[in-house]
Amino acid sequence: MKRMWRGRFAVEDLRSERLVLRQLKTSDAAEWSALRYANAAWLKPWDPTNPSGPPEVLTYREMIGIKHAAARQGTGYAWVLTLPQLHGSQPPIIGQVSVSGVQWGAARSASIGYWIDQSHAGFGLMPEACALVVDHCFSALGLHRLEINIRPENTASLRVVDKLGFRDEGLRRGYLHIDGKWRDHRSFALNREELALPMIERIYE
Repeated sequence: MKRMWRGRFAVEDLRSERLVLRQLKTSDAAEWSALRYANAAWLKPWDPTNPSGPPEVLTYREMIGIKHAAARQGTGYAWVLTLPQLHGSQPPIIGQVSVSGVQWGAARSASIGYWIDQSHAGFGLMPEACALVVDHCFSALGLHRLEINIRPENTASLRVVDKLGFRDEGLRRGYLHIDGKWRDHRSFALNREELALPMIERIYE
């Protein structure tokens, strides 16, 4: 696996039968921004917003600088999805998976979030990508608990956690500010000891 820098918290490229997950690069600016713009309406109901009003808009360079700094500090990680099998040797970005809110010490926990290009949705790519990230978090990073929080209306995301086998821990009222309002979320979680096989093997069963 390719590492972006040395150290315990290096962000590695992750690979499955179909996907390669890698870190965002400065040179991805135009492509990533175009993909987000093309999927704006598709992602708007699920995107986080600022309860205090419109936030200061970060440049692309500032955004990836924050993400890279978080990875170096061990507080958050992010990968973009690419599909070499379909798109060739220079595959475009088709989505993103992020690990945020990393807690070390006695907790060793984090949350997973994700989004995918609408034209690539429905082919089982996001469960596959999340499986790679789950395995990385439990094995390489040594985390103990992973959580995914989903709006009850988001049926596509609910299918992802169902396929991954995350347990439903119930409803959190007004948990996150999404699309301009405080929204209820269902909370799903998985502990390391609950996974007998690597997650990537589980989803191929």
